Amino acid sequence: MLAKRIIPCLDVRDGRTVKGKKFSEIKDIEDPAILAKRYAIEGADELVFYDITASNEKRKISLEFVEKVAREIDIPFSVGGGVKTIDDFTMILRKGADKVSINSAAVHNPTLITEASKRFGAQCVVLSIDAKKAGENYVVYTEGGRNKTNLDAIEWAKEGVRLGAGEIVINSIDQDGMKDGFDTTLLQKLKAATNVPIIASGGAGTIEHFIDAAPWADGLLAASVFHYGEIPIETLKKQMHKHQIPVRMKVK
Repeated sequence: MLAKRIIPCLDVRDGRTVKGKKFSEIKDIEDPAILAKRYAIEGADELVFYDITASNEKRKISLEFVEKVAREIDIPFSVGGGVKTIDDFTMILRKGADKVSINSAAVHNPTLITEASKRFGAQCVVLSIDAKKAGENYVVYTEGGRNKTNLDAIEWAKEGVRLGAGEIVINSIDQDGMKDGFDTTLLQKLKAATNVPIIASGGAGTIEHFIDAAPWADGLLAASVFHYGEIPIETLKKQMHKHQIPVRMKVK
């Protein structure tokens, strides 16, 4: 079994890392390059950056922080938010990112997934899905969780993989920032429906939450528990290892 990836998520607004709850109540945290360097040193496997207002504000992603981050770390990272074209993919990858995450633009223009996958390889194309529970199903939202679509999250994930996405980040809007656990039901449904790596996002509050979600996720993404030092990455990995969950331990 491949090692599970521990992935701090840095939401960026106006060049600063921020954090909220259920995609609102946004608070300032730190410079993204400073946090990125800290997480790389502490043993993070990857990083994810989202320019959280780019899509809603109808603008391109800010690329200045991407270059700054790339200079500071030696682990893979992906960038998303406001990505709409192949040129956006090209610019972000040239600035030093390893992968590009698309969400709203993929819903509005699904062919972008295929075009990017053919140009850069599926491993560079991450389909990020913001999902909210609706009865027994999950509905896709766009523009940073602001706009409800008529897409079923599981079916959209399957279509995204068919079109060429090499990885899925599933963001639970209901669980975002609440710290009461990942939506394991959503993860199980998604894992059963697709054959690409699944990154779980939304709800991490304790080490047990990571352990509970690990069977259905290839990567476990979190923000505030790392930003505020509530769960040290090394401690998390040691506990996961004790539960026989494969992780990459940092070599000292």
